[in-house]
Amino acid sequence: MQPFDDSPLARDGKVLILAYDHGLEHGPVDFEGLDGSEDPARTFEAATHSAVTSLAVQKGPAEAYYPSYEDDVDLLLKLNGTSNLWMGEPDSAVNCTVDYAQEIGASSVGFTVYGGSNNEIEMVEEFRDAQEAARHRDLPVVMWSYPRGQGLKNDTAPDTIAYAARQAHELGADVAKVKYPGSQEAMEHAVSMAGKTKVVMSGGSKTTDREFLSSVKSVIDAGGVGLAVGRNVWQREDPTHILDALEAVIFDETSVDEALDRAA
Repeated sequence: MQPFDDSPLARDGKVLILAYDHGLEHGPVDFEGLDGSEDPARTFEAATHSAVTSLAVQKGPAEAYYPSYEDDVDLLLKLNGTSNLWMGEPDSAVNCTVDYAQEIGASSVGFTVYGGSNNEIEMVEEFRDAQEAARHRDLPVVMWSYPRGQGLKNDTAPDTIAYAARQAHELGADVAKVKYPGSQEAMEHAVSMAGKTKVVMSGGSKTTDREFLSSVKSVIDAGGVGLAVGRNVWQREDPTHILDALEAVIFDETSVDEALDRAA
């Protein structure tokens, strides 16, 4: 595994990945309700905030916008992704190689694996190729570890999330991005199952500041190293406000109330 504390993903052993791969994965619906959120430049600008350790995007936005931000933003290149127009069993097309990710400036790479999908074997083999190529180039690997498929009844059940964290570890991910399993105790179980693989919470759908920060706080208290968040930042009118609060909770380990006061 990569030495985590020295990796470009981390700041003081913690992580805040700003994820902006939603335009491919979810489509225009994720930009509804906030004019301008569809503009990648707005999120690249938000990623210059000191709380953000990396910005995760697909290769198109990386090619088009990263050259203007390379001095202020650390790039995590998402190697696979599939549109919401796809109606089959969960799968994800490999859209970028590790070689090309590094060529355009990425210091780490991300890869989705849908454990439990009928396409899991193919996806894991594709992850193997990406993970080994990344190792040769000293690039950390973040697995979007999302159990999903027709045989899975509850993708956020505590045992399912713990399995997702363990799968990421078994397959060689440096960081596992998993959904929130509903409680600090359940997250502690997932962190335990991940071994030396670091665990971050997926930000999920937009919610209130307090609800969101409370879940992030429970992840940190459970031994998780942070967050990979999209909509709960860039769907807000003022991303700086929530990033100020997240910086307090993740890096300073403040209470939610203190974080909200700092960001006021």
